[in-house]
Amino acid sequence: MLISGRLRGASTCALALSDSALRRVFDDMDFFAPRIILRPQELSNNPGIVRRLGVITMNTVLEMDIFGNANSTHVCGTHMVNGIGGSGDFTRNAYLSILMAPSVAKGGKISAVVPMVSHVDNNEHSVQVLVTEQGLADLRGLDPRRRAEVIITSCAHPDYRPYLLNYLERCKPGHLRHDLATCFELHRNLLEKGRMLEGIGH
Repeated sequence: MLISGRLRGASTCALALSDSALRRVFDDMDFFAPRIILRPQELSNNPGIVRRLGVITMNTVLEMDIFGNANSTHVCGTHMVNGIGGSGDFTRNAYLSILMAPSVAKGGKISAVVPMVSHVDNNEHSVQVLVTEQGLADLRGLDPRRRAEVIITSCAHPDYRPYLLNYLERCKPGHLRHDLATCFELHRNLLEKGRMLEGIGH
């Protein structure tokens, strides 16, 4: 975006670039240096500054559950793949916070939308918008049941929607509808069988 001129400048506390992109930056430092500002984390992720500026933020997650909780860091709740970084500060304090993920991974064997996340980095009270390539779920002002319906129909991959809708329907009524006996069934299937649902994914 900097090269195309669509972005005039970027402020961050760190850069995570591919080897080829990093070489491009080093090879054309005269172009990039005045356009990229590296600040200490205490400034880049400062909640007060984020709030005052009215920032619109976009952060990635590993998985999201049907009520809007998000896991950014731990696969199946145990193995860390990356730190939370500043996503918590941005999610709680931004004017608009957007969390995103591909709807499936590993050729469809893993769904990013699950009944209950295996680890919570950002909870449902802070999450405003969830996005996958399937669509966008604007959760602002929605009650838990409606949030679940919007997340499933807008963000979940079509292969997983019937399972998730069935899960929601079979749960006992409550402020949050959960079946504690099966809320981690998809994760258990992944650990035991290598895929979340039989017959889905290649």
